This record gives sequence, C-alpha cells and structure tokens, in this order.
Amino acid sequence: MAKTVAQGFDVFLERLTPLASQRSAAAAHRSRVETSLKKTLSVLVMRETGSFHHGTGVRNHSDVDVLVSIGNGKPGSSDTALTWVKSALSASFPTTTVKVSRPAVVVEFAGGAETWEVIPGFLKSSDPSVLYDIPGPAAGWMESAPTAHLDYVNECNKKKGVEDGAKKLARLVKAWKYYCNVPVSSFYLEMRAAQYMASQDGFVAVWDACLLLEALQRNSMAAMNDPKGRTERFHPCSSEYRKVDALSKVNTAASRARKALDAYRADKTDDAFYYLDLLFGGRFPAR
Repeated sequence: MAKTVAQGFDVFLERLTPLASQRSAAAAHRSRVETSLKKTLSVLVMRETGSFHHGTGVRNHSDVDVLVSIGNGKPGSSDTALTWVKSALSASFPTTTVKVSRPAVVVEFAGGAETWEVIPGFLKSSDPSVLYDIPGPAAGWMESAPTAHLDYVNECNKKKGVEDGAKKLARLVKAWKYYCNVPVSSFYLEMRAAQYMASQDGFVAVWDACLLLEALQRNSMAAMNDPKGRTERFHPCSSEYRKVDALSKVNTAASRARKALDAYRADKTDDAFYYLDLLFGGRFPAR
C-alpha cells in the first residue's frame, strides 16, 4: 500500500517493468529467430529496436521488436518483403502463429505470451546505423533510423536533473495506452515523452504525466518532426478513424490527470489516487 502519490508512482513503475524471466525468455528466442531468417534470406544484421530492449516496455504488453537488415535486393512492394519474412518464420515455427501486421511480421510464442515483431529493413546508406526503408503502416515504404532515435531517448533520459525521467514518463504514457485501449503508436508516445523531458529541469511523475497528456491534447496529437532530422514525420495513428478514437481518449486522460494533479497540490491525497486510478484504467496502486 502506498501512502503518498510519489510512493504510488514508485510502486506502479516497478509493476510496469518487465520481469527478468520475461527478458531471459526473449533472449533465448533471439538466436532461433535469427537462424530461421538466415536459412532463406541474406541477413546483414538483426537489431532489437523496441521498448522491451531499451527500458520503456510495459510488463505483459510490450512486444520484442527487431529490425532485420536484409541484403537481398529491395523488392518493389513492401508486401513482398513481409511475405519473405513470414515464409521463413512459418517454416521454422510451424505450430506457432505467424502473421503479418504492418509494418512487421508477428510471431506469437507461448500462445501469445511472448510476441515478436520482426520488421524487414533495407539500407538506404552504407552506414547501418543511419537509415532504412521499412514497410509503411498501411502500404508502401517509410524511413526508419532506429539507432538515432534510440540515442535521442537515451540523451534525454540522461539529462542532468531528470535522470531516468524520459524513460519513466514513456513507460507511464504507454501504460495509459495499453490499459485504456488507446490506438496510438507506442513509438510516437515514447518520442513525445523524450521531447517533453528534454525541456524539463526535473521529473515529478504526477506533474509530468499531466503536462505531457495536456500537450498531446493541445496539439491534437499532431505528427511530430524527427528531432534527429533523419526521417519523415512520426504519425500517431495508422488511420484517421483510429486518430479520432485516440483524441477522444487523450481528452479524457488530460482531464483526469489535471484533476489528480490539482488534488495532489491541495494535499487531497485520496482524491489524487482516485483520479490516477481512473487515468490508468483501474491499475494504479491502492493507497
């Protein structure tokens, strides 16, 4: 039981962190996935790019995301690249669900308890850390610079005075996404959280969660310019229909976060816990 709002967030963030056993299971599958792909494709490098790998994942909700740099010539259609990856993985894991969910091929190990998203990428530069073409969210291709974007989050996370704040805030806003079924990109939320913390001098969870959600509400979840200047803009949702739903939910979230913050500032701790529990879909620790 948490007595203060700060203690509540400490407990919550600990609960959100993936377990060591989950990380070990993912590591065990890595070599099997890579070996499977190498049987039929020219794999230059396979790198983990997602939140599970670099400290912003949410327990039981974050997939293991990998970008596979493929040396075969880039096909005209991204559908073809996804089919290559799906066929290779299906052949190696015949009793496991393997399906295309753009921009990735999804592999559901242990009945979906451990999910891998494998994204085919084709180098646009001789430097493998710079730029790839990967399948777009609906069709075609889009640019991705995974190393540069990971470096950006790490830079914001190490800023003096807010150490670990960017990743903690990203984990919190992703928890809101998962627990409230918000159809918004986790990558978009992570980059927005890092961008927000880059302008802050300290991190207080109840304040910063509120201000980030209000910023998302204020800008109507606008597409975000790449802070590293490597790729095109980051879009929050894969369709306008999903964005309408996401905007409705961010409006509700911003209102609840503001009520929680106002209660916290007025020393009405029970009220603050009540609104934080609403904000996070009934998952915030009890007082």
